Amino acid sequence: MIVRGAFERYIGIDYSGAETPIASLKGLRVHMADRDTPPVEVQPPAGSKKYWTRRGIAEWLTEVLTEDIPTLVGIDHGFSFPLRYFAEHGVPLDWRAFLEDFQHHWPTDDDHTYVDFVRGGVCGNAPARSGNAKWRRVTEIRARGAKSVFHFDVQGQVAKSTHSGIPWLRYIDLKAAGRVHFWPFDGWYFPAGKSVVAEVYPALWSRSFPRENRDGHQHDAYSIAAWMRQADSNGLLSTFANPPLDEADRRTAEIEGWILGVM
Repeated sequence: MIVRGAFERYIGIDYSGAETPIASLKGLRVHMADRDTPPVEVQPPAGSKKYWTRRGIAEWLTEVLTEDIPTLVGIDHGFSFPLRYFAEHGVPLDWRAFLEDFQHHWPTDDDHTYVDFVRGGVCGNAPARSGNAKWRRVTEIRARGAKSVFHFDVQGQVAKSTHSGIPWLRYIDLKAAGRVHFWPFDGWYFPAGKSVVAEVYPALWSRSFPRENRDGHQHDAYSIAAWMRQADSNGLLSTFANPPLDEADRRTAEIEGWILGVM
């Protein structure tokens, strides 16, 4: 069944794993649209730093997502890890248990912690919860070009943003107290009237929209929001929300996560 107009707002976030959670980062960009208005850039709260911080985005998102306005949020980093990781480390096949376990070993939501601090053994316990750059999720393979969530120190990496961003998904989930649907972990279908947070890969769509005067980070955030708005308007979003996976891949994706828009 084609469903049009399931959401009233669309938020695209281009993420960055640089520096600390309270660092003002040019690579953190947010664009928001509604049904009638194309995406515009959302600036940090007045009086705060010039650019967004990871903590600032998490706190702002929590406020937005607890409003009674169905909102679709697309964030550009991995939401989970390959099944191989769960097997190697004995992590329960449960997404929220994974969030708790990961944050315990990778406390990258601490105000003064760099991802590289954990990688280098300054804090946390990376050796007990690390992966291999050759391990890839099914959705990364299907996306053609998406890098492994463990592939650090290369151009276009998603590893650092993923390792810095996952603890903030936990934060939003806890603070929103069940009012947010994390796709596909909470189910493949978007529940009516509820806000949804999904993993996205802006390279899928960024060339479909004119660049205009936006830099790369701004355009990625813009493209996320613009594509979600467009797909919701023309009814394709409901199709992308429930991709035609076989039973084995579907069960795997319910643990590994899935990139919205990958079929």
